[in-house]
Amino acid sequence: MKPGIHPDYHPVVFCDAATGTQFLTRSTATSSQTVEWTDGQHYPLIVVDITSASHPLWTGTARVVDTEGRVERFRRKYAGRGSFRG
Repeated sequence: MKPGIHPDYHPVVFCDAATGTQFLTRSTATSSQTVEWTDGQHYPLIVVDITSASHPLWTGTARVVDTEGRVERFRRKYAGRGSFRG
């Protein structure tokens, strides 16, 4: 790597806002908030909305968004209007 052209790459703690799960990794992101890690060091804390600890793909929990099909709802809503043939 060329010296002087890359951003600072340092240890950062990411916290999942939904579950509170924290993990230490390296990143170029920074924050004014800090947290004390298990090793006694203080690291920048970045709170994120979703991580593998709360994402349905990784947790195996699926959320039902819609019980009816979108097409059926559309047809019911616009069945009597204009040139729609449903």
